[in-house]
Amino acid sequence: MTADQRRAQILAIAAEEFAVGGLHGTSTETIARRAEITQAYVFRLFGSKKNLFIQVVRAAFDQLADGMRDAAGDASGIEALAAMGSTYDALLANRTALLLQLQGFAAASEPEVRDAVRESFSRMWHTVSETTGLDAVTVKSFLAFGMLLNNGAALQVRDTDEPWALGVRTRIQPGLFEHITSETNR
Repeated sequence: MTADQRRAQILAIAAEEFAVGGLHGTSTETIARRAEITQAYVFRLFGSKKNLFIQVVRAAFDQLADGMRDAAGDASGIEALAAMGSTYDALLANRTALLLQLQGFAAASEPEVRDAVRESFSRMWHTVSETTGLDAVTVKSFLAFGMLLNNGAALQVRDTDEPWALGVRTRIQPGLFEHITSETNR
């Protein structure tokens, strides 16, 4: 295995482990054992467990931001927002990436993690804002709905038929955000 292949392998294993155990509940020993390498090699490549965690959390956020940007294509405004929203279910299907984002928020008491998650969230905000050209209130509303969908996916509400879960799963129609503007929400 080349160094790049090994690095990619470790990142994939680390993503799976950190998604479930978080920063503090995951050991580099487990990651190394699964990769059939030494723990020292993990540290040689990534410096620390926290650096490895930050890399996989950033990648999870990047995947979401890139997916939304790609879904919008050349569209702008509400059309771009609708395209981003329509692809969101497919993006949430990557449970590992979804849980990594949530683990990033959970570990935000660590300054380095908080800074990395802020940067990643900032990138997601700018992706939506710049791609759509919409005002901050609309972007905020869109991302707020996304966070609810993230939590619903993490809780696997699709497997629950209770009224609250049905409410969380309600489809968002593209026109929902047309009335949410800075002018109507001061």
